[in-house]
Order: sequence, then structure tokens, then C-alpha cells
Amino acid sequence: MAVLKVTFTKTKRGKLAQALWLLNWVSVVTGFLLISLGLFLKAEIQKRRELMSEREVHAVPSVLIAVGLATCCINFLGGKMCVEGADAAAFLRWKLLMPPYIAGTFCFTFCLLAGALLCHAVRGQLEESLSQGLRDAMRYYKDTDAPGRCFLKRSVDVLQMQFQCCGNAGFRDWFQVQWISNRFLDLSRAEVKDRLRSNVEGKYLMDGVPFSCCNLNSPRPCIQHQITNNSAHFNYDHRTDELNLWRRGCRQALLDYYTQIMRSIGSIVLLIWLFELSVLTGVRYLQTSMENVLRQGDPESESDGWLLENSFAETARYNFNIIKNLGKCHQGDEEDDPNINVPTSAQSRPENVSSKQMNLPI
Repeated sequence: MAVLKVTFTKTKRGKLAQALWLLNWVSVVTGFLLISLGLFLKAEIQKRRELMSEREVHAVPSVLIAVGLATCCINFLGGKMCVEGADAAAFLRWKLLMPPYIAGTFCFTFCLLAGALLCHAVRGQLEESLSQGLRDAMRYYKDTDAPGRCFLKRSVDVLQMQFQCCGNAGFRDWFQVQWISNRFLDLSRAEVKDRLRSNVEGKYLMDGVPFSCCNLNSPRPCIQHQITNNSAHFNYDHRTDELNLWRRGCRQALLDYYTQIMRSIGSIVLLIWLFELSVLTGVRYLQTSMENVLRQGDPESESDGWLLENSFAETARYNFNIIKNLGKCHQGDEEDDPNINVPTSAQSRPENVSSKQMNLPI
């Protein structure tokens, strides 16, 4: 029994073909939209690439671009087939191509769905990438004279001012790294020497943060040194004064920013997937209805179209048997190969063969 069978007249088949032609061209536009979204996401990641570690999150833009290109190509071909699909004579040219086209497009829709789910599921990997990248950037913040690292100070400062954040998880992360280069330390001072000796690794650690952590909305001059020493500042309590420094960590700020972008892109891709699925359904109806027209031999007659000629269970069983028989045929070809297990001429020629063994007359 056919699944979702619909009867089409010649007029309805023509309108269906025209609608599918238009929808396929709309799908080509959605393909360009996917490419644009991939390029946009790629540019946003490239802006702060030095603040991220190399992880799978960098592959998401490439997946979107590849899916967008495939969408353009597939729907361009689909539009060409649909515009000629309502005419019986023209349909003959596409009859053999339509089944593999529909099967390939059906598989492609799962790639679209996988891309949409990937955008929603990448948050965990993105958080790990940002955590490691920001940790390394803070460690090399002071290396303004080191090749390959001289730009990190500016990148971190711009990030903290633009996103109103400080440190990796918070401003206290700066207490655990030396962010002032030894070039700018007066090593002759006893205070500096004592601080360097007090650290096992010989680092100059202090309860201070870079200027970019300062809250621009603070009513008082920024306190970025001796932050935890209340007695060093007048009318100051670091436990209650929340307006002096940005309290939110940059990892959370960037994570929220990129997560919002990827979820928005994922929702758009999901809508495109539903749209592609509806277009594919229409192409399937056009194919089956036109094949029935050819069977009847009357282009003016009504014809039935369906998604599946048999039920889901019967179709699955039929396809499984095809795959199973293909495996048996491949195995049988190997067993029937005359070149397998055939002895060579030297092996097949016995050295001492009697006349009785040869069954020849004496």
C-alpha cells in the first residue's frame, strides 16, 4: 500500500512543477545564505583566533560553507529537472537521473540537520577552547618583545575593554601570572627582589590587574594595584566595591557571545533543513506521478503520486534484502573465480604417473 498517495491531474502536475522550480531557486538563495553565515562566523573566530586553542570549533564555519555550496549545486539541478518534469516527453530525459538525485538529496538533508545540531552542541568544546586560549594569552601578556607574541597584550586589552571583562574566570586570575615584563621592573629595589624570591618559579606576582580591567563607570579613579589591600586606599573595600573593576571573566563573556551567534545560525540552518525536506517531498511526488503517466501512456490522464510505493516496513525490508543479496553476490563471485585455488602447471603435472592412473590403453 502506497504511503501518502495523492492523485494529480495534468494541470496540478504542471502547477507542482512550476512551484518546485521556484522553490528550488529559493533554495539556491538559502545556499548562498549558508555560505554567508559560514564566512561571517569564520571572520568572527579569526578576529580572536589567538585567544582560542586549536579545537574542532574552527571546523564549524567550513562545514557551513561546504553545505551551502552543495545546496546551491543540488537545487540548481533540481530546478532544471522540475521545470521540464511536467512534460512527459521532457521527463524521459530525467527519468533515470531522478531516483539517484532524490536519494542523494535525502542523504544531504541529514548533513544539513547535522550542521544545525553541531551549532547547538559546540558550546562545550568552545568553552574548553576559550579557557585554554585565554590562559595562554594571559601567560604571554608581558612578552611584548617576543616574536609571535608581541600582539597578545593589545588583543587582551582590547578584549577586556570591548567585552567589559577581566581575566579568564575573573580578575583574580591576573594574581596568578606575571603580567609585567622584567624589563619594566626595578630589580635593584628590595621589594622587587623579595617578591621574586618568594615565588618558587621566580615570577613577580602581585594583587594587580592591567588597566583594561578598569570599569569606566567607576566614580573613583581606578584601583588596579594592591586590590585586596583595603588599608592602601582611602574609603575602599574590595569585597563590596563592584564598580572599580569588571567582575565578569572574559571566558564567560566570549562564550555567551559565540554561543548566541552559533545558536542563531543553528536555528536558521534548521529552518533551511525543513524547507529542503519539503522541496524534496514535492520532487518525489512529481517523479512518481510522471512515472505513472508514462505507464498509462496518456499524458492527459490523472496519475497517482506517493512518497513510498509500499509501506515503511516493506520498503525497509526490500532495501535490506537488496543490500544482503549484493553481499552474497560479491561473496559468490569470489568463490566461483576460476583463478582461485587453481594449481600452477608445475604443480598439476605429476612426475610419475602410471598408465592405469591416466586411464589410457596399453
